[in-house]
Amino acid sequence: MTAPIKVLLVEDNPADADLTIETFDMSKLKIELSVARDGVEALAMLRGETKDSDATIPDLMLLDLNLPRKGGRELLADIRGDERLRSIPVVILTSSEAERDIVESYALGANCYVTKPVGLEAFQQIVQAVEDFWFTVVKLPPSRQ
Repeated sequence: MTAPIKVLLVEDNPADADLTIETFDMSKLKIELSVARDGVEALAMLRGETKDSDATIPDLMLLDLNLPRKGGRELLADIRGDERLRSIPVVILTSSEAERDIVESYALGANCYVTKPVGLEAFQQIVQAVEDFWFTVVKLPPSRQ
């Protein structure tokens, strides 16, 4: 039996988080999805500082840019500055189409930048495309604790 693919979704919008969860639940792949509502919570989960986390490094992170407390840019900078976390593939999944956000995200070490579409079906298609690409085409680094 193959180990589940571990995904950390960092998203403060409950509707977008629920839709992402539902889309991954329909997957044929075994995906273990954790959700953090902001950058502070995500960093605590990654470092094993929450009661529910064990500092398991995800195989992929889906990161919104505009988050409360610690935003996506700051979280990405923290991850890329941490030797234990820096190899996590990070997909920016955000509503921003601003060129500045795109350029800054890549400069901070994002692996790709995806703009959230408007509409239920379009959003599900984007999440499915991310899943298909990252879990069937791309070779991810081995799972790490």
